[in-house]
Amino acid sequence: MGNVTRHRGPDDEGMHIDGPCGIAMRRLSIIDLAGGHQPLSNVDETLWVVCNGEIYNYRELRSELQAKGYHFKTGSDSEVLLHLYEAEGDDFVLRLNGMFDFALWDVRRHRLLIGRDRLGVKPLYVMQDGQRLAFATEAKALLTLPGVSAELNRSAVASYLHLGYVAAPDCIFKGIRKLPPATLLAVENGQVREWRYWRLSPRMNQDLSEREWIERVRAQLDASVRMQMVSDVPIGAFLSGGVDSSAVVGFMAKHSQQPIRTYAIGFSGGEAEALYNELPYARRVAELFGTQHREIVVRPDVVSLLPKLLWHMDEPLSDTAFITTFLVSEFARQDVKVILSGVGGDELFGGYRRYLGDHYAQQYRRLPGWLRRSAASVAGCLPVDRHSGLLNTLRLAKGFLSSAEMGADDRYRSYLQVLDREAVSALLMQPDAAQTDPLELAFAGAGHEDPLNRMFAVDAQTQLPDDLLMLTDKMSMAVSLECRVPLLDHQLVELAASMPAAIKVRGGHLKYVLKEALSDLLPADILERKKRGFGTPMGAWLKNELAPLLGRLLASDVIQRRGLFRQPVIDRLVADHQANRFDGTDVLLALLNLEIWSRIYLDHRDPTDVAAELKGYAS
Repeated sequence: MGNVTRHRGPDDEGMHIDGPCGIAMRRLSIIDLAGGHQPLSNVDETLWVVCNGEIYNYRELRSELQAKGYHFKTGSDSEVLLHLYEAEGDDFVLRLNGMFDFALWDVRRHRLLIGRDRLGVKPLYVMQDGQRLAFATEAKALLTLPGVSAELNRSAVASYLHLGYVAAPDCIFKGIRKLPPATLLAVENGQVREWRYWRLSPRMNQDLSEREWIERVRAQLDASVRMQMVSDVPIGAFLSGGVDSSAVVGFMAKHSQQPIRTYAIGFSGGEAEALYNELPYARRVAELFGTQHREIVVRPDVVSLLPKLLWHMDEPLSDTAFITTFLVSEFARQDVKVILSGVGGDELFGGYRRYLGDHYAQQYRRLPGWLRRSAASVAGCLPVDRHSGLLNTLRLAKGFLSSAEMGADDRYRSYLQVLDREAVSALLMQPDAAQTDPLELAFAGAGHEDPLNRMFAVDAQTQLPDDLLMLTDKMSMAVSLECRVPLLDHQLVELAASMPAAIKVRGGHLKYVLKEALSDLLPADILERKKRGFGTPMGAWLKNELAPLLGRLLASDVIQRRGLFRQPVIDRLVADHQANRFDGTDVLLALLNLEIWSRIYLDHRDPTDVAAELKGYAS
C-alpha cells in the first residue's frame, strides 16, 4: 500500500504493526526534516500515529502541552496529535488548525481512530468487508490488498454523469467509500463507529456593520496566510492574477523577508487558448509584490497526459482544472516543496456567476409574461461555445433563460450539472431508480433559508471537497508537492458562513466584502477583472485535434463492450457539441475520462500502455 503511493511521500517510509492493527506512512518531509519520521509514538509507546498533511497551529499546541507536562520526542507538527489525544480524548481534533487525515492506534484500548480535516482538503478512502477495515489517502492503495479487486460501482455512475465527479461517501470503486470531511471513525471491541465532529452553523451574525465585516475578513485572511507559511523547506504560490491567488501572494509578501516564488501557466494557440491565458494578470501582480516569478506556456499533449493523470486521480472527473493543476504543480516542483493556492475563495465569498442567479431572476420576473416566454423560446435556438467570446456570452444567457422560472435550488442545480437527471437516465442502459442524489442530501442539510447562503453550504459539502480539493490534492501530490489552501482555514470559513448574503454579494457585484477587504492591497484592474476558470480549452480541442480520439473512445464497439450507455444518445451529444447546439465539454470529457479510467483500472493496464494506444487513435 505504501509503495503504490510513493509519490505522496518520496522522502521516507515507516510502519508499525501491533496485533490486529498496522499503520504505515510515506513521508514528504516539510517540518523537522531529520526527526519527523513516522509512525510517531508517545514516550511509553502506548499511542502511535501517522498523519498526512500539516497542523498549522502545532507550535501553540506544543507549548500548551509542554506546560502541562507532556514530553515531545521530535519537532514534528504531527506529534501534537498524540499528546492532545492523551489530554482531551477524541475532542482533540477540534483544537487542530490544518489540513490532515490521520490514523491513531491506542495500544491500551486496542482502539483505532482515523479522521479527516474539517473541509476535506486531504482525501481518505475506506474499505470494510466484514473481516477487515482498511484505509488510505488514495483508493489505488486499497486495491493492493488480498481479495480486493477493481470493480466499477455502477450506482455511482449516474451521479458522476450528473455532476462530473463522484460525491462522498460514494466512490467509483465497488466496495470502497470516501470518509466525508470533518468525520472520525473508531474501531474498538469489534465495533465500528463513525461520526461528524464539526459542522458549519447556519446562524447569521446580523450585529456587525459593513466596515466591521471588512476589517474582520482582512484580519483573518492575513492570519490564515501567515499561519500556513510555516515550513522548513522552500515555499511558493500559484498565481493566476485572479482575486484569490493575488490576495494570497500579497499577504505572503507582507510576512516574508525574501521575495515570494510565484508560478503561472498559460496556453499557446488560437482564440480558445487565449481565453484561458491569464499570464498578463499574473505578471502584473508579480511585479506589484516583487515576487520571484516564473511562467510556463504550454500546449499540452493531452492524449499522453490523461491516462497518467487519471491513474493519479483514482476516480474520473470532468473538471479540466486537473490538467492545468498538474502542469503548474510539475513546474513549481522544480523549485519548491510547498505551494499556497487560492482555492476556496469563490465558495466562501461568492465568486461564481451562479450566485447571481437569484438576483437576476427577481429582475427577470418583473418582465411581462409574453416577453419572458418569447425570450425562453429564442434561447433554445442560440448557438453556444464556451471557448468563443460571443458564443460563451450566448451560452450563459441560454443557461439563465432556461432556468429563470425555476426555484432557487433547482436553478442552482441547473448551473452546476453536467447532464440533467432526465438526460442521465436516457443515457444509461440501466437507470438506477434508487440512486442517491448528493445535491438533494446537501440541500436537506444546508439549514439556510437564504438562497445564496444555501448555495454556499451545498458547495462546501459537494463540489468543494469532492471536485476542487480532490483534484488539487491528487495533482499536486502526483509530483510530491504539498499544496495548502489558506482561504479554507476553518476560522475564515466559519467567519464567512456567519456573514449575511448581502455582504458577500451585493446586487450584481460578486465577492463584494472580499474585494473591499483587499482594496488597499490589490489594484482595481485586478479586483474588477472578469473571472476565468482555471481550466483548459477542452471543448475546442474536442471539436478539433481531439475529435478522432473522442470518436474512437465513444465508438459503438467500445460502448457496447462496457454495457453502460445507449449509443444513439452519445452520438447525439457529440453531434450537438460539434454543431454548437449544446456545450458538451463537460459530459463528453466525463465519458472520455471514464473510458480511459476503465482501461487502466478495470482492464488492469499500465497508463503508459494506454497512452500509447490513444496516441495511435489521435494520429
